[in-house]
Amino acid sequence: MTAALAAPPSGSGTVEDDPVPVRRKRSRAGRTMHGGRLAYALLILAVLVSAFPFYWTIVAASRSNADLAKVPPSLLPGPNLMRNVEAVMEEADIGKALLNSLIVSGSITVGTVLCCTLAGFAFAKLRFRGRGALLAVTVGTMMIPPQLGVIPLFMLIAKLEWVNQLQSVILPGLVSAFGVFFMRQFLVQALPDELIEAARVDGASSARIFWSVVVPIARPGMAVLGLLTFMAAWNDFFWPIVALSSQNPTVQVALRQLGGGYVHDQSVIMAGTLLGTLPVLLVFGLLGRQIVGGIMQGAVKG
Repeated sequence: MTAALAAPPSGSGTVEDDPVPVRRKRSRAGRTMHGGRLAYALLILAVLVSAFPFYWTIVAASRSNADLAKVPPSLLPGPNLMRNVEAVMEEADIGKALLNSLIVSGSITVGTVLCCTLAGFAFAKLRFRGRGALLAVTVGTMMIPPQLGVIPLFMLIAKLEWVNQLQSVILPGLVSAFGVFFMRQFLVQALPDELIEAARVDGASSARIFWSVVVPIARPGMAVLGLLTFMAAWNDFFWPIVALSSQNPTVQVALRQLGGGYVHDQSVIMAGTLLGTLPVLLVFGLLGRQIVGGIMQGAVKG
C-alpha cells in the first residue's frame, strides 16, 4: 500500500523528474555535424576539376609542341619549361608587359576600392536629396555595353595625346558601377547606424567617420572587390589592344605575339600564360583570408 502511494502515476512525471529526455536533447543540440563520404567525394572531385586547367597549363608549358600533338598527350610535366620561358622572353617583351600590367591593375584596384567605398558609404548611410535617383542611374549604366564607348573614349585620349600610354588604360577604369553597388550593399548590412551616430555625437566629421569607422568594418568587402577588380583589369584585352601598341603592352597584349608562324607553338603560348597567371595567384594568396571573411560575413544573418 505504501509503495503504491509513493510511486508516481504513469505519465505524470515532469522533465525534471526524468533526466533521460534532457540528456537526449542536450546530446542532439551539442552534436557536431559531419559530412558523409559522398559529400567529401564530391568536394574532392570539385577540387580536382577546378585545379586541372592550371595543372595542364604547367604540363603544356614544360613540353614541346610535338608532345602536345600526341594522342593521348602526356599528363606529366616535361623538361622544357625553362626553354619555353626563354622563347617567351625572345618573342615578346614579357618583363615590360608584366610591369605594365602590375602598374595598370594595381592603380585601377586602389582607385576602384577607394572611390567605390566612398560612394557606397554615401549611398548606404548618408541622407541627401536625389540619393535614390543617383543610385538608379549608377546601376543603370551597368546595362550599357562597354563597346559603345570605345570610339568616343579613343577620340578623347587621342585629343589628350595619351595613345600608347598607361594612363589611357588606368583612368577609364578607376570607378565601376558594380563596385559602387557592391560596397553599398555590404555597408548597409555590416555598418550599424548607431556607430555613425555615436561618432557624430563625439564631434567626428564625415571624413573622420569614413577613415576611423567605415574602413575597418568594410575591409572584408574591400578585399573581395579588390580581388575582382584586379582580376578584371589583369585579364582585360579589348581596351588595352586599342589604346596600347606592341612596344608598350600589357600581359594580354604581349601574349598575342607568342607562338606565331604557320603552326602555332602551343607550348610557348602556355608558358607565357603561366607567367601571366602567377601574379593573380599571388594576389589571391595575400587576400584569401579577407575574401573568405567577407563571404562568411555576408552569409551569416542576425
